[in-house]
Amino acid sequence: MTEDTHAQVREIVSIGELSRRTSVPVRTIRFYCDSGVLRYQRSSAGHRIFDSPTAIDRLLLVRRLRALGLSLTAIVPVLDGTASLGDAVAAERAALDTELDTLRWRRAALLAVESAPVTQRPQRLELLAAVHDRSAVLDTVVEFWRPILAPLPREQFDGFIDMTLPPLPSEPDPSQVVAYAELTALATDPQVKTAMARQIWRSDHAAIRDRHHLVTAIPAVYAVVAPLVAANETPRPGAELDQFVHAHATARRERDTPQFRHRLLAGAPDNDPRLRRYWRSTAEITGPEPTLGAFYYWLIDALRTTA
Repeated sequence: MTEDTHAQVREIVSIGELSRRTSVPVRTIRFYCDSGVLRYQRSSAGHRIFDSPTAIDRLLLVRRLRALGLSLTAIVPVLDGTASLGDAVAAERAALDTELDTLRWRRAALLAVESAPVTQRPQRLELLAAVHDRSAVLDTVVEFWRPILAPLPREQFDGFIDMTLPPLPSEPDPSQVVAYAELTALATDPQVKTAMARQIWRSDHAAIRDRHHLVTAIPAVYAVVAPLVAANETPRPGAELDQFVHAHATARRERDTPQFRHRLLAGAPDNDPRLRRYWRSTAEITGPEPTLGAFYYWLIDALRTTA
């Protein structure tokens, strides 16, 4: 018998021998066999027998991946060659990142309740319980704004959401979790949605003939006024305010007159404390950068000086 013939001879091992060579308990090997993870044959006496070294390599790979937390569902494609080892561990790492984000969110929520004054803890708990699922926060805010900004193109709508609600932090402060909770509570209040729509579209919104023009022109105004807000400039008349009023007048097919500016102010719920709280919560989330709410109130305060 040649050396090559010897290399092709398979070594058949029993389940006990396989257990001894891999340090995997017999009962675990039986489970892997019954789960379709490990291939085996039956001896003439009915015992499980395995092809070595294939079975050893396969079993060691399963054990090592299980030690890193991978499920059998994720491991089987690696064994079958339909998924690479790198892809499998990358998917597990991504899932673990998501789990860690969830745990950090829960921890911050618990700290937010713990740090609240004793008399306010029940209310704080009620508020935070509504955002125990951090992934639902974005969906709630999107559904709040979607009907309000219905004419806005998809790309610009997504940009608006990104500006008003940045990605949820992986390690939030308790104050940020409270802000998200307050934002979610306000976004699920139908009265707040109605008030926000009145604020965005201003008074006599039924007279707006070109909503698409208005919702696309206003962001350009915000871009112009942003440096003034960032510099804490006092609201005042000027080109920025004129551009804001012109956008509203054009959308209504009207002219910018003192009477029109007065009507633009009349009836809008700018002093609604719920709307103020909504934008304050947004500012708590977005950090030091001015929010769209800050741009908006700067323009409205400037408008009051001329109307």
